[in-house]
Amino acid sequence: MTRPTARVLALLEILQAGGTRTVADLADRLGVDERTVRRYVDHLIDLDIPVRSVRGRYGGYHLAPGYRMPPLMLTDEEALAVLLGLFAGRRAGLVTTSAAAMENAAAKVRRVLPAALGRRLEALLATAEFTAPARPVASPEAGVLLVLAEAARHRWPVAIGYQAWGGRRSERTVHPYGIVLHSGRWYVTGADSASGEVRTFRLDRIESATALQGSFEVPEGFDPTARVLSGLTEVPYLHEVSLRVQGTAEQVRSRLPAGIATVQELPADPAEDPATPRDLPVPAEPPAISGAEEGGDWVRVRLRAERLDWVAGVLAWLDLTFVIESPDALRDNVRALAHRLTTCADTAPDAGVETTGPVTPAKH
Repeated sequence: MTRPTARVLALLEILQAGGTRTVADLADRLGVDERTVRRYVDHLIDLDIPVRSVRGRYGGYHLAPGYRMPPLMLTDEEALAVLLGLFAGRRAGLVTTSAAAMENAAAKVRRVLPAALGRRLEALLATAEFTAPARPVASPEAGVLLVLAEAARHRWPVAIGYQAWGGRRSERTVHPYGIVLHSGRWYVTGADSASGEVRTFRLDRIESATALQGSFEVPEGFDPTARVLSGLTEVPYLHEVSLRVQGTAEQVRSRLPAGIATVQELPADPAEDPATPRDLPVPAEPPAISGAEEGGDWVRVRLRAERLDWVAGVLAWLDLTFVIESPDALRDNVRALAHRLTTCADTAPDAGVETTGPVTPAKH
């Protein structure tokens, strides 16, 4: 490392690792004297890189937060981690910036990669395959996300401009209890001044966000993730379904896709459940299947769906004893799926079968 410019960049890389470095340590790392270290620090300051000096016996130099991002010095592994993070984050719906911003950031790192590492990375990206499909991304404004995140951490109210489904715009003040990422979308949940209730808002529909004076308290035990998922189950769909399922709440939740259903524990005696219609059969001793023991717990499951044949497939996947409370039309879909499954199970391998419909229901 003979060129002064190379040593200046090496000094920046050392400081970017964090902490305060003594002049003696820096001189030893760079192979120069302490006076030269101070000169290199002056070069960085001339480039508007915020290097701060600390006086005293254990003093030295460290990087302070600057008004703009300084040049980054990355090792090969660090550069690879950044690029793979951008690539995987985009597929998973985690990137909150525009596609152009993500591509530009990746291109800047690629341009400075050593040729051998760049070739290996391109080979990896060209050959890697993923078991999960890429998620569609609804990207919020980065500024909106950062304002809400800071407000949620410090318990500041936020004034937002929101465009609801259907195009209706409104101005309201929100107390952000938490921010949640679910299925490629970001949500904020908290107290809403317009309704006086705890509401959930999609960040890609928030047009503006401004932190306000004041503070608030988050209700004890509040779970932002659980609130967002329960709110998604309340989105209006064509069909509202109510079921009783034999099993614990934990069992049933683990077998249902997150965000499509609410699960409520029921009394041991169904007769004590005021929501149970008296004309529905209550199996006294249902057969035990896959984790649901005789006389075990029962829960009520409520979910919404656009297609009942999809619900029938979900019930088959549950593999637990259930009783349909509503709607009655779901019974026909369950019978139809059961008939198709039975037909397939009874068909010999060499027999021709005229299919009447898909065995696996389409997604809702």
